[in-house]
Amino acid sequence: MYDRKLITLARMQPGRSGVVVQIQGGHGLVNRLNALGIIPGKKIIKISSMLMRGPITIQVDRVQVAIGFGMAKKIMVELD
Repeated sequence: MYDRKLITLARMQPGRSGVVVQIQGGHGLVNRLNALGIIPGKKIIKISSMLMRGPITIQVDRVQVAIGFGMAKKIMVELD
């Protein structure tokens, strides 16, 4: 029944795409990500990430955005 491939954005491989399913954070985090266009139901592509815990670059609506590793750990994505 529950066969969706959910993963955090931080654990996604560069080049993979998926749909944001939920954001596991408070109102401040949710509002900040909403301002960047990262909302549940939105398709995103992970462009790159730094080794260890650096910033992560994603593409949302043909715009590239860099977010911190801590934020990326709170974004749940269903892989395509």
